[in-house]
Amino acid sequence: MDEIISYFSTIPSSHRSLILVSGITFFWLIENTFPLFKFSYKKWNHAGINFFLTLTTIIINFVLAFVLLKTADWAIKNNFGILQWLPEIPLWLYTIIGLLLLDLIGAYLAHFTQHKIKFLWRFHLIHHTDTWIDTTSGNRHHPGESIIRFIFTTFGVLIVGSPMWMVFLYQTLSVISTQFTHANISLPDKVDSFLSYFIVSPNMHKIHHHYVLPYTDSNYGNIFSVWDRLFGTFMTLPKEKIIYGVDTHMNPEEHNNLKNLLQIPFQKQRSQKNG
Repeated sequence: MDEIISYFSTIPSSHRSLILVSGITFFWLIENTFPLFKFSYKKWNHAGINFFLTLTTIIINFVLAFVLLKTADWAIKNNFGILQWLPEIPLWLYTIIGLLLLDLIGAYLAHFTQHKIKFLWRFHLIHHTDTWIDTTSGNRHHPGESIIRFIFTTFGVLIVGSPMWMVFLYQTLSVISTQFTHANISLPDKVDSFLSYFIVSPNMHKIHHHYVLPYTDSNYGNIFSVWDRLFGTFMTLPKEKIIYGVDTHMNPEEHNNLKNLLQIPFQKQRSQKNG
């Protein structure tokens, strides 16, 4: 455990970038060999749009990283946050509790809120417009949403009282989880179902990408599935019935056009239908 803490306390940006690129490459190769759905689309064109949006997320997070660092340092120095108020417990338990809480506040709560507040949904909508979900879709976020997510992450770090090494550890796990759950891969149903009791599994998250309500408003989890099960937002749907996208933007000229994707938050909002 000490080695893990030491590594993530000083993890170089190059290592974090390598994890991102390696993950995408790994799942890209797997989904090409064992695809869940056989899409008829220009994979590189689709990936190019998602890579551009991923790059904007990386730049925003890099520019604002000092805010996260200052927040974590302040929480530790001032003994502020849930972790700081706990009695002395084993380091492994401290880490698990911290990761769970960061996942709840910085990810689940952020995701849930983006679906429920119309202004925030305008930006998150871009992620849902993708009708060809694959591993590149994981970081398909409008720059505005990247800022919104960063604010929630910072708030989570403050409330949890998380040290920076734990933040880096969580973000690394989050990157891998996101690539895994969006990858166009097919796990045996029993394996996927078993995983979904502990972590967000591919089938579980892909239900969230079904094009109509109420499925769009379900399975908000990022890494851990416990929050969806605990708060009643967990839903199931046979993977054969999943149709990707969002029913308000099913036209490829809208969802597969970078210029339009960047403009969607400022266009007239459309209402989703219940399936």
